Order: sequence, then C-alpha cells, then structure tokens
Amino acid sequence: MGKFVPHLVAGLALTLLGLWHTINNIRAYCLKGSSTKFAARFWHPFSGSFSRFKHLEPICFILCAELTRSSEILSPVPGILVASVLGQELLLLHFHSADHVGLEGHYHWLLQLIVFVSLLAALTTVFLPTSFSSVLLLSISVIFQGCWFINMGFMLWTPQFVPQGCTMRLPKSSSDYMLGAVACSSHEADLRARALANLQFSWTLSGVLIFTGITCLKFARKCTSTAQSTEYEELQIKGSDVPLAIDSFKL
Repeated sequence: MGKFVPHLVAGLALTLLGLWHTINNIRAYCLKGSSTKFAARFWHPFSGSFSRFKHLEPICFILCAELTRSSEILSPVPGILVASVLGQELLLLHFHSADHVGLEGHYHWLLQLIVFVSLLAALTTVFLPTSFSSVLLLSISVIFQGCWFINMGFMLWTPQFVPQGCTMRLPKSSSDYMLGAVACSSHEADLRARALANLQFSWTLSGVLIFTGITCLKFARKCTSTAQSTEYEELQIKGSDVPLAIDSFKL
C-alpha cells in the first residue's frame, strides 16, 4: 500500500470492524454474567432496522466465516478462518516490509507486532472459546490495526504530517535500492522520527484501551442496574404471594 487512500480505507474498515466486535463482545459478556456462560463469537448480526443485513460484516474474512449456518456444530471453523487470514496478513506484511527501510520500515515493523498479537489472540480464542480476555484482545488488536493504518497514511503519505527534518519521496519500483516513502536528512532526524512513531504507537494503544475501559464500565453499570431491578421484582412477587398462602392456609 503505497498511497494515502488505501491506508485510509483499510484502516477505517478494520477500525469499524474492531469497534463493532468490541462493543458486542462486552455486551454479550455482561449479559451472560460469567465466563462459564460466555462463548466467543467471530460474527455479530445486525439488529433493529438493519436486521435484513444481519449476516453482513464490514470485512471479507468475516464474510467467509458466515458461509455456514451450522455455527454450533462447526464453531471452530470461523476462528480457524480468521486465524488463517491473520497469518497470511502477517506473512504478506513481513515480505512487503523486507524492501522498506528507514521510517517507513519502522512503521511497518510496529504494524507487524499488532498483527502478530491479533494472530495469537485468534488462536487462543479457537482453543479457549469461553475466554473473554482472548476475544476482547482480538477485538482491541483489530481496532489498533485500523488506527495504525490510518496513522501510517497520514505520517508517511501526507506531506503536511511528515516529521521535521524528513521529506516525502515517491519510491521508484524499478530501482534496485531499498524503498522508503520518507527520507530523513540526518541520523538525528531519523531517530527523532522513530521516537515520534513510538510515541504515536503508545498514544494509539492508550486511546483504544481507554475506549475499551469506558465501554466495559458503561455496560457493567447498565447490566448491574438491570439485575438489581430484576431481583427487586422477584422479591416483590414472592412477597405478594406470602399473604395469599397464609389466607388459604387459614381457610
């Protein structure tokens, strides 16, 4: 991906997919009430006015997991498909980044770390389908992938966002030297740009984790209030039945 638009489109698709799965996984875990009742799902159907698109997912590898309707019998199949696609993505990124050096190579190396975590989380979810931690980590890492793709598009392919001391250049595919979208004028500028990339990596991860924490707190508060109201209604019903039982016993 050597342009801004492909990075932006891929990043938005992965971010929306990760957000959708993160919210639905947290909601499902809160409704189930415990990890023994929770089961990981690699797809979440739309509801409400979008019910006609309930088997639609914003990314192709999730659509592949939707091809079978017997998800209970073939429950490991979607997870294996997701893990295989993530493995292929990591392999392609590794070979794609082999001819990239400098700042662009550093950004690609950080992206490979995120994809590697996604692959580990997907494999863990396949073998431990009741693990909420693994499925949440998978959703978070997909959001992180999308945000990092968008960040790469801005920092590497938008001249206004290129770090100070570095300039944007168009790589020539016919040349024999290593490719790089951004060239730094000095070693100090290159180190400063890499440090900025590391800070962006930490800031992006912190933002994703803060969003996940706020979402967990909101659903936990909502589910707690619902459970308390349900218990109160059950106590009211039991309390109203006691006088009737006493009266019938007297008669």
